[in-house]
Parts: sequence; structure tokens; C-alpha cells
Amino acid sequence: MLIAQITDMHLRGEGELLFGRVDTTGFLERAVAHVNGLDPRPDVVLATGDLVNDGRPEQYANLKRVLSALAMPVYLIPGNHDARDAMRAAFPGHGYLPAEGFLQYTVEGLPVRLIALDTLVEGKGHGELCDVRLAWLEARLAESDRPTLIFMHHPPFACGISVMDDQYGLNEGGERLAEIVRRHPNVERVMCGHVHRPIQVRWAGTVASIAPSTAHQAALDLRPGAALAMTMEPPGVALHQWRDGTGLVTHLSYVGDYDGPRPFR
Repeated sequence: MLIAQITDMHLRGEGELLFGRVDTTGFLERAVAHVNGLDPRPDVVLATGDLVNDGRPEQYANLKRVLSALAMPVYLIPGNHDARDAMRAAFPGHGYLPAEGFLQYTVEGLPVRLIALDTLVEGKGHGELCDVRLAWLEARLAESDRPTLIFMHHPPFACGISVMDDQYGLNEGGERLAEIVRRHPNVERVMCGHVHRPIQVRWAGTVASIAPSTAHQAALDLRPGAALAMTMEPPGVALHQWRDGTGLVTHLSYVGDYDGPRPFR
């Protein structure tokens, strides 16, 4: 089984640029074409938040238009730039989305079980996992000991980029989440977005990872107190392959036109 993870698309309305210069729609269109063109083709796509930039209906309409070109199912979760009700209204055909409350759910019937976790605090940049969300997760994990992937927007660990850690991190519930995950060794991976960089860490007895944005990236600056900046490093898609006898193997596939492939000689 092959899972493609896209994240932090930050779409605006059709034809509108982010920050007046980043064509996030065009970047996502190229990412969708890239995913469709992979061989083997992914079985599902996970879109891990900041789907649009301002949570507006016209932005979700643009997102729906672009994602409709995907040749495989896509599962959505909100990020801090999203709005639950507008997201629900834009995707009525996505029956996995709860009709009310937090946008978290399970996906069954695949070689691995998928659990979506909602970290959104509407109107804020940081994330939270309250008692209700964590109790829901614990109940879902108690239902099965099958290999499980959790996907969420805000990472539950400090990544070393100061502003993301200090101001925009998972401000509540991270320690309890770690306790829950430690009790369930079948959690193979916790997959996140938010930081706009590819990052991996050993966490709570499993591996937690962050995928890069389909558009702009956060500049890699690990100095304490460094200001947050963006860079137009190549966009990417994380590819998570479930292999019997091995587990989850993750690759990073860059979106763009590059020389090759050529034989090594």
C-alpha cells in the first residue's frame, strides 16, 4: 500500500496569489499531476491541513476543483488556517467527515488503519488537543491492535524552528497524546504538517514526521529566537509505503522538472 501525503497548500481564490507572489493554486495543480503520474500510483492521499489560507468558501471551492483531478481517494483534516464549517460545506461528498464537532475520523478496510486527529483552534495559529479529542482517540485505539497511522496538522514535538515551537506549536495535549501513543505500540507513525519542512523524530515509542509544503517552505534556521522566514525550496510530497515484514517506509518525492533519470555510468 502506498500513501501520498500533501500538506500546507494555503490556497486562495482561483487566480489569487499568496503574499502577492506565491501561486499556491498552481503549485497544488502540479502536485496533483505529480501524484497521479507516480508509478506505482498511490492508493490514497492524506491532506494534512492548512488546505486553504483563510478558511473562506471561495478558497475551498478552488481546493475542491483542484483536488477533484486526483485519481484516488483523498482524506482531509484541518490546519490552523482552515475553518471546520466551511470545509464541511465544501466537501459534502466526503462522508468520512463528521457532520458536526471536531473533524476527526477513522479509515478502515486498508492494510493499515488511518486515524485523523483534529488539532485546530479556530482563529489561532497554535494547536490543541482537548480532553474530548484525546478521549476519542484513546477509544479508537482501544478498538483494534492493527497497524495504525495517526495523521494531524500540528506536530506534537519541538522541531527546533523557534517561532513554530514557541508560538505556533501544539500548546495543549501533547504530553497526554504521547502517553496514549506509548500505550499502543501498533501506532506505526504520527504524520503531521504545519512546519513546511521534511522532519522526522523518534517520539513516544514510535516515529513522528512532518511533510514539506506543496508550495513554499519555511527557511531552515535552527538559531534560538530566529525570525520565521519562507523560502522557495522545491515543493514535495511524502510517500509512505506499507511493506509486509518491514512496516512503514517513507520517501520524499520532489515536485518539479529535474534532469534524469539517467543510468549510473
